[in-house]
Amino acid sequence: MSKKRVLVVEDNMDSYELMRFVLERNGYETFLAVNGLDGVSAAQKQVPDLIIMDLSMPIMDGWTATSLIKKDEHISYIPVIAVTAYAMPGDRIRALNVGCDEYVTKPMDLLDLVETVNLWVNKGKVM
Repeated sequence: MSKKRVLVVEDNMDSYELMRFVLERNGYETFLAVNGLDGVSAAQKQVPDLIIMDLSMPIMDGWTATSLIKKDEHISYIPVIAVTAYAMPGDRIRALNVGCDEYVTKPMDLLDLVETVNLWVNKGKVM
């Protein structure tokens, strides 16, 4: 059985390395995009089982990237978990409104992140 693949769209390498470590220890394969534009491209080319999307990034933010992913009929089914350090009132609703399936604030509990990934990774459309 092949490992589930998780695209992590994150511009902070320390955050990525923590997520990569805990996800790979729990049986996931991870790959990185460092901004929203690269994230959309990686999602289209690699078609991951799940996307973890930082909302605040250079070039293209996670809000815009998620919206573009959810408008693309070939990848719109992929669950997107938003992660952000800037948790303002209304941000969760805004993230859900652009298409995020879940919303997690930083600093995140890594065990909670794994549980959230486990919950959502199998909810995408089976291809």
